[in-house]
Amino acid sequence: MNQDFAVNRNISIPSYFYISGFSGIPHVRYYYMFLFFVYIITVLGNSCLMFVIIIDRNLHTPKYIAVFNLSLTDVCESTAVIPQLLDTFMFGNQLIPYGLCLYNMFSVFLFLSTQSLTLAVLSFDRFIAICLPLRYHMIVTHRSMLVIVAVTWAVALFMIGISTVFISRLSFCRVIVIINSFYCDHGPIYRSACSNNFPSYVIAGLYPVVIIGFPAFFIVFSYTCIAVTLFRITTPQDRQRATKTCTAHLILVAIFYVPITFTYVLSSIINTNTRIINLSLTSALPPMLNPIIYTFMTEEFMVSVKRLLKRRIIFPSRK
Repeated sequence: MNQDFAVNRNISIPSYFYISGFSGIPHVRYYYMFLFFVYIITVLGNSCLMFVIIIDRNLHTPKYIAVFNLSLTDVCESTAVIPQLLDTFMFGNQLIPYGLCLYNMFSVFLFLSTQSLTLAVLSFDRFIAICLPLRYHMIVTHRSMLVIVAVTWAVALFMIGISTVFISRLSFCRVIVIINSFYCDHGPIYRSACSNNFPSYVIAGLYPVVIIGFPAFFIVFSYTCIAVTLFRITTPQDRQRATKTCTAHLILVAIFYVPITFTYVLSSIINTNTRIINLSLTSALPPMLNPIIYTFMTEEFMVSVKRLLKRRIIFPSRK
């Protein structure tokens, strides 16, 4: 056995993974700079959102438990992807140790999965509020929302934990394994193994269905029911206002789900550069837009911000 491999129970572990990134694209550094500014806006916007939710007791409602969780996963997911991407390609650190690579894969997929499931939770909240308004406070309570949020984290942890364990059981025939992606992506890693990778193949097929397909289907179903309900019971003015809000939410959902779906469905025919652009934008843009769509464009949240400013909690006066 080559001494550059770590051997554990007949499993050959490579010393490094090499993240290939883009190939043949001129001035790609400008794209990395764009992602950096998106990351800064994401952190500032979501931090402001979480701060206001914590400070203002009027926002201590079941809906804002889910919004807070989405904001938290937005920051975590962006932090797991973008700083590592910048370090990898702008500073030339494309060789990643085996253990760090598995951690990167685990963290990226964990927060991406939780983000997807949380979008479904928010659509569930709006579905109950509009379609079953008289039963809303019976169904959507602080306790039930906390349980639902905990379940989303448990499902994500279970799926990603199992996939990481299966990856750790694979053997690789090279000292340095090349990954054609912009991070330690599950698909390119398990396909590079020279041992039986069938369990990882099964997980790779189940993941899009459970984490992407089911939430996307539920969101479309929820907003279809909401649209039908609005056209039946509301006045034209209320219908227009609600339609604008739902349209903004659906645009945000499309920005998140369409590139991922496109990448998974057409993975066999799209090139590496297209895959990287799709997935990196999916990791960068929705976390930046989520606080704008879900809160800053809602009257309820802006009233809370104005109330805090008037009370001079954020900007206290000098004595």
